[in-house]
Amino acid sequence: MRRLTLRQFRVFEAVARHLSFSRAAAELHLSQPAVSMQVRGIENILGLPLTEQLGKKIYLTEAGREVLHASRQITARLDDLQANLAQLRGMEGGRLNLAVTTTVSAVATDILARFRGQHPGVSIHLDVSNRESVLGQLAANRIDLAIMGQVPGGLDLEATRFMDNPLVVIAPPGHPLARRKKVSLRDLASEPFLVREAGSGTRGAMERFFADRGLELRTSMEMSSNEAIKQAVQAGLGLGILSLQTLELELALKRLAVLDVEGFPIMRHWYVVHRIDKRLSPAAQGFKEFVLGSAH
Repeated sequence: MRRLTLRQFRVFEAVARHLSFSRAAAELHLSQPAVSMQVRGIENILGLPLTEQLGKKIYLTEAGREVLHASRQITARLDDLQANLAQLRGMEGGRLNLAVTTTVSAVATDILARFRGQHPGVSIHLDVSNRESVLGQLAANRIDLAIMGQVPGGLDLEATRFMDNPLVVIAPPGHPLARRKKVSLRDLASEPFLVREAGSGTRGAMERFFADRGLELRTSMEMSSNEAIKQAVQAGLGLGILSLQTLELELALKRLAVLDVEGFPIMRHWYVVHRIDKRLSPAAQGFKEFVLGSAH
């Protein structure tokens, strides 16, 4: 029986991830016929179809899902091996693949700048995404480390806390509540709030906070980024709840005000996260130690 090649595994993993031969070809810098030929080659060796097309959509068969699982394990181990062998020349020649949630991007950028100043030879790839995407990249072993809020349990991830993340209520400086001391939570119940999308760590924290106190937020608009919420609050469209660490510029320029609300700030934390079974390269291990050692 002919053996499957590493090239075939890599090609099929891309096809299965995109569920598209054309997008996989673009990612791999191959022609679409070349990608199709590699997948057909696997099917000929195994004697089973790996994909099926219904209408314009491609789906994985049961055999395809098995091959995808094996492909991810094999390519992940090879990537780890290549990175670790490269690191034998020293951390300065390494590569760091990092993902951060949008809420922590400002904090992470500052940490990266200081790390890069000490280790200019490390090649860094940074992806800024929402929480669901970052968790997906960790699960698929496409990144070394992530920086994010608290990680849900049961995902085989190691999360180490390194910094506090206070969430505060923000309003336009001219808002009536901005001039008051000790604003009650009842006072907020009638105010419209601008919130992040469902699944956001910040939104989850604020909803739990109010639900625990028997209150429900009046949501007026859902937005996909902190910047959009800040601009909408400045425009007077409602109040917001964001990390204090993302508001430095707006507070300095008096574009926003932090309300003095009972029970606030909601204290959350930032974590540096990786898979439990991940063998960190010297560059990734060095960055993790730098993060934990430079927390303030």
